[in-house]
Amino acid sequence: MKRGDGRKKDELRNVRMEVGVLKRADGSAYVEWGNNKVFASVYGPREVIPRFLARNDRAILRCKYNMTPFSVEDRKRPGPDRRSVEIGKVTAGALEPAVILETYPNSMINVNIEVMQADAGTRCAGITAATLALVDAGIPMRDLVSACAAGKANDGIILDLSKEEDNKGQADIPMAIMPRSEEVTLLQMDGILTEDELEEALKLAVGGCKSIYELQKNALMAKYGE
Repeated sequence: MKRGDGRKKDELRNVRMEVGVLKRADGSAYVEWGNNKVFASVYGPREVIPRFLARNDRAILRCKYNMTPFSVEDRKRPGPDRRSVEIGKVTAGALEPAVILETYPNSMINVNIEVMQADAGTRCAGITAATLALVDAGIPMRDLVSACAAGKANDGIILDLSKEEDNKGQADIPMAIMPRSEEVTLLQMDGILTEDELEEALKLAVGGCKSIYELQKNALMAKYGE
């Protein structure tokens, strides 16, 4: 099938990643994915506030997701909304299986994701950037977390929906995995698919995640060498 931007059904948009972009953060990364522009920063481990939330067996991972007012065409009201809070919790859930939180009991690790420009797939771009920022901060991890979405538009199953495909599409499936084990840490679905369509979409999404994984490794090597 022919897509509006000329991509093949299993082709990602252009993706660029950079690690260590914010000097005052303990770890940071920038991901440009299509027209998405996303920064992630990590602060910690640090003292838990309020103290009663602290756990003596592991750290707490907090993720804050924010879309700047100018990130979308219709100017967004500043501050958190229900969607941002939900994506923050989803991101934390996607990252937690990979982060060795037991290393830092009674402490907290804060992950901030700032979407400067939005163009469909911001949660996958945010998870991808947050993973790189955690590595940059020196937080021990079992594996990277790589995210990508597949879905259905114009009656075809496709990888990495563009904004137009997402807006007019029939289904969207964001996914995150730990690529070495292929353990799924995030799987959501919006829309209706047949069993065969779902199977095809999941295969595409896993393939997309593995492509993102290679780009993440390249970005880390560019910063730290082999």
